Amino acid sequence: MSRYILGRLGQAILVLWAAFTVAFVLLQALPGDALMIKYQNPDMGLSPAEIAEIRASYGADTPLFLQYLHSIGGFLSGDLGYSLAAGVPVTEQLAANVPATLALASLGFLSAVVLAVAIAFLSNLTRFAWLRHGIQALPSLFISVPVFWLGIILIQVFSFQLKLIPVINPPEPLGLVLPVLTLAVPISAPLAQVLLRSIDDVSTQPFVTVARSKGGSTAWVLWRHVGRNAALPALTIAGILFGELIGGAVVTETVFGRNGIGQLTHQAVNNQDAAVLQAVVVLAAGVFVVVNLAVDLLYPVLDRRLKRRAGATA
Repeated sequence: MSRYILGRLGQAILVLWAAFTVAFVLLQALPGDALMIKYQNPDMGLSPAEIAEIRASYGADTPLFLQYLHSIGGFLSGDLGYSLAAGVPVTEQLAANVPATLALASLGFLSAVVLAVAIAFLSNLTRFAWLRHGIQALPSLFISVPVFWLGIILIQVFSFQLKLIPVINPPEPLGLVLPVLTLAVPISAPLAQVLLRSIDDVSTQPFVTVARSKGGSTAWVLWRHVGRNAALPALTIAGILFGELIGGAVVTETVFGRNGIGQLTHQAVNNQDAAVLQAVVVLAAGVFVVVNLAVDLLYPVLDRRLKRRAGATA
């Protein structure tokens, strides 16, 4: 078991290093010089010597390999650098924006899980074939809807038509309703598809037939026996989807004008703020790695066969 955990930790560290390195290389390959664009403005009245001093303070005049070592060393020590646009440490910007994005992503994920479970269970509990087919078709519809388009439609319906939620500065938690729905609907689709397929596979197992022969109702057998075993494959896709919520939050926060990592990323792209973009990429990779590492470690706990297999190879 210890070898299993160490192996997963090693993979997580490797993924984080690869994400950092790839992001650094791509950001350095961007055309233009953000420092020169900002400070070589004639309106600022800076001399070439002063601009050179500013570049030296940011470490932009050192070789790329040294910049890479300095950057990765700073990340390991908790120093993420300074924002070129805001002139403050990147850690301060992340501390101010991460809680809002984390709340949005968490509520969106929980809503997606509830929606996916409802679709999977209702499609198996209904007695009408036409209703079952209609419910099972919902994931295909949900996954084909672009996030930005869904957000605009929700604003149009609930804010402009029904006038239930104000467009500008809605009070909390009312202001979270539409962004959470915008995140939850497309995320719930692949999760519901996996659950539907898993439930169909588990329902054919002999132990389900035994449970039904003992007089268990359809709902009880589905919840007690089928759902528990069908949830294991869905656990993997759930970890992947939660990691992708950071990317979805970028679009959602931009559409709804909410403060968070999305707005911060949007501003950093416009200003070519490489330090902020580097931190956001590593943060997204870190969330993805941590969630999937937790899923990997939960599998042996939930499935005793994997626990025995991991113990046998330790």
